[in-house]
Amino acid sequence: MRADVQNLFIGIHMLYCAHDKDVTISEMLLGLEDMGYRVGEREVKQELEKLTLDNFLTAHSEGYSITGTGIEEFKDIRAKLQVLCSEVANGENRIVN
Repeated sequence: MRADVQNLFIGIHMLYCAHDKDVTISEMLLGLEDMGYRVGEREVKQELEKLTLDNFLTAHSEGYSITGTGIEEFKDIRAKLQVLCSEVANGENRIVN
């Protein structure tokens, strides 16, 4: 998988996890590795910091929590993913016929 695509997926996973509870670098690293991503602590930290700069997460002590902006972004992402997954699973191409 291309690095830019992987980073998008990782960011989505991070927002999803932070939507449920605060996350830490080490938790995210282990979880992402369990899902088959090839990442290191540096990459995980960079993506969490990027989401913080975008105001989707807020950093505190050793963890990160989702912001109101992050919740809204995650809702938008979830809606688009539902459409994409439906198209792919059902073989429906809604863009090009």
